[in-house]
Amino acid sequence: MAWKFRRILRVWALKESDKNVHRDYWSSKADYLLSMIGYAVGLGNVWRFPFLAYKNGGGAFLIPYVIMLALAGMPLFFLECSFGQFASLGPVEVWKAVPIFQGIGVTMVLMSSVVSIYYNVIIGYSMYYMFASFQSPLPWTDCFSWWGADETCSRTPKDPLCNLSMTGGHFEVVNTTWLNANNETCPDGSKINVPHQGPSEQYWDIVALRRSSSIDETGNIVWYLALTLLLAWIIVGVTLAKGIKTSGKVVYFTATFPYFVLVILLIRGATLEGAYKGIEYYIGSQSNITKLGDAEVWKDAATQIFFSLSVGWGGITALSSYNRFHNNCYTDVIIVCVVNCMTSVFAGFVIFSVLGHMAHIEDKLVPEVAQTGFGLAFIAYPEALSHLPAAPFWSISFFLMLVTLGIDSQFALTETALTALVDQFPKYLRPRRILLTFGVCLFLYLLGLVCVTEAGIYWINLMDHFTAGWGILVVAVLEIIVLSWIYGVNRFIKDSEMMIGEKSWLFWLWWKGCWTFVSPTLLLVILIWSLATFTPPTYGSIQYPGWSTALGWCIIIFCIIWIPIIAIVKIVQAKGSNLWKKIAEASKPTPDWGPYLKKHRWGRYDKTNEDTPQADTPEMEDS
Repeated sequence: MAWKFRRILRVWALKESDKNVHRDYWSSKADYLLSMIGYAVGLGNVWRFPFLAYKNGGGAFLIPYVIMLALAGMPLFFLECSFGQFASLGPVEVWKAVPIFQGIGVTMVLMSSVVSIYYNVIIGYSMYYMFASFQSPLPWTDCFSWWGADETCSRTPKDPLCNLSMTGGHFEVVNTTWLNANNETCPDGSKINVPHQGPSEQYWDIVALRRSSSIDETGNIVWYLALTLLLAWIIVGVTLAKGIKTSGKVVYFTATFPYFVLVILLIRGATLEGAYKGIEYYIGSQSNITKLGDAEVWKDAATQIFFSLSVGWGGITALSSYNRFHNNCYTDVIIVCVVNCMTSVFAGFVIFSVLGHMAHIEDKLVPEVAQTGFGLAFIAYPEALSHLPAAPFWSISFFLMLVTLGIDSQFALTETALTALVDQFPKYLRPRRILLTFGVCLFLYLLGLVCVTEAGIYWINLMDHFTAGWGILVVAVLEIIVLSWIYGVNRFIKDSEMMIGEKSWLFWLWWKGCWTFVSPTLLLVILIWSLATFTPPTYGSIQYPGWSTALGWCIIIFCIIWIPIIAIVKIVQAKGSNLWKKIAEASKPTPDWGPYLKKHRWGRYDKTNEDTPQADTPEMEDS
């Protein structure tokens, strides 16, 4: 019995020594893993991956997808997890490791904040549709006059008209029914296609968005979208007000519920007539191994992996900073990345089984109903669900799934900014966490009101086009190059081994190769490709005016410009007799860089200030 008691004491002492007494930490490993899965698994897994797979060779697309996961996704994910956990610091303060590049952390926080503004609006859209689904029939089932459907609204395309030359030299517009009855044909160039919109598409434009003709026409605030956006921010504020202690519990529902709904939708979808057509187009008969020779396929795979895992935004560093020091972040990386990718593949079966049924009953090909992004979530899929028995139930379930898919990603985006602020001013802001949280949420809500105007969808598309594009690639490339080549990959490996234990050289060979060469090379290729193929934003066929594109560049430049600004400030403040020495000094870790643990665990604390860890010395590294 005595040895069991001593063992319990040792385990308890180890756990206690892992705590950061001046900072929150996850109550359990499950809290952290579900938060990370919720952050990584988002709307893109449902509304982007299935379409990419279908477009790029079906099942064959999984080959470049998995390869890019191993070469780019997982190495960056592991890098950020280890970085945040080692120092128990958020995305800005963690750059004490290489102070000259602290602007990278500032850029991460700013870009996450911009994304959180419009991402929560999309959650607000999903809430609106969820509430609208509590009626039968669903309002987008047909062209109902009560919500303003116009003459172009029709479930099926209208027959084209014909400008037919009649006897006597005059022309008359007739329809195809008249032509068939009179055994006439329409001369070349005389065919007139009648404008047509399906009820779900028109409901999205006229009712949900009240969409104006362009971004130039701001119009009024759509009051019900402003209310759903407010509700979304209240949920975020209440969840994050007390830090990860509460958000870590909320994700037990928000991170798991989408899987429950996806399973139900797959079972229902697989039993629908014509579902096999959608599955065939997803990974079956459309699978084309020759597509692997197309560079565009590999670029799409790398881009989807990069953005799907949410690397480069600072959220992974922020969430990992609340881990206990000896948490095995390596296994966490494997779990989160595998779950994320399997979710994307699984969601594809769910989406295309229902789209296959929709194509069957409308006598169309699957490509004619397959869409991505907003078109899938708020036009094609609602239209498909409206054909099912008990349509309101399926619609409520689908949009509740979208809300829960998005909201835990929103938790992490907002927590990134909160963590950065608290780390920057701990004595003042940590005791006022609740006020800070609601203040930040209110500020971001007010900024987001432009996205719930009649031109709101154009603003969302504009911000997403720039912030979620090449801007974040710049941050990721700099992050991995700085940590691998300036901080030093060998030093980073020693830091990681301090947390997860020593590993063989063969284990680190893969990660070292990816961090120093493979991953940065791939990201640079994607970055250059993105810049070379850059096109101004559009929404459907609507072109953006020049001023809005210039504003988009200003937004991304405002986020990135802090990297050179802070670098210059750090160089000026550094000691040294010449510029080169100042740069070298500003590139060294600060004196308080290191693991933030109790003094009895690591002995890296100044006797004059027990809360301040000291810089590593060679002797300490060797020990």
